[in-house]
Order: sequence, then C-alpha cells, then structure tokens
Amino acid sequence: MTGRAYYLTTLADWQCHAARFANSHFVVLGGGNESASAANDAQTTGDPSMPRADTKILVLIEADEGVHLSLEDEPAFEPLTHPLAQKPLSPTVQVALEPHGVAPGATTFDAAETIGRIHPLLRHRVF
Repeated sequence: MTGRAYYLTTLADWQCHAARFANSHFVVLGGGNESASAANDAQTTGDPSMPRADTKILVLIEADEGVHLSLEDEPAFEPLTHPLAQKPLSPTVQVALEPHGVAPGATTFDAAETIGRIHPLLRHRVF
C-alpha cells in the first residue's frame, strides 16, 4: 500500500532516491516557477535549462510506508506535516515557500493549494 507525503529537499537528493518512489512530482523553489514530474526529470544531463543539483524543491512523493519511514530519517529530506493537520509549516519550509506566495503561518494544506497553482498535481487530493 502506498501513501503520499510532502518533503523539502534538493534535486540531487531527490534523484538519489527517485527509483524507490511509486510516483513523485515537484516544484523547483530556486529562481523560477519551473515544475516537473519524476518521469520527465530522472535523466538530468548537462542541459542548461535544468536546475542545478543543489536547487531546493518541494516534492510530493507516493511510496510505500517503508520508503516514507526511511525518508523521515534522511537528513536531506524535511517532511512536512500531514496536509489535514492544522500545524504551521516549519520556519525552514516557510522561508523556502514564501517567494512562491505561501503566507506566514500557513499549513501544509495551504502551501499545497498555493503551490498547486504552479503544479496542479501537488494539490492535496483524497480519493
């Protein structure tokens, strides 16, 4: 059984673990509003249009529970709280998302709705 969770990480760290994910989508938090899906970005070459490896990303990862548990122990991945938990984002996540319109005191759900304007697949959905 797979679950979905949001994380703040870098493009390089995402690439190191991407093969373990059932699916993932992210938005680049660096200089622009570029967005991509795991299927399109697994092959980063010397293409100058691709973001740098150390670029921060907000990623929605769909994977089994074992993968999510291992990512929570991975220092390069900062897990966001569950979208329906009414807890504000951590200061690190807040600073990273603020240039993209996420207001101070926002929750993960608020952030997902705001970032969803850039990449609609990052919106929180319940099936």
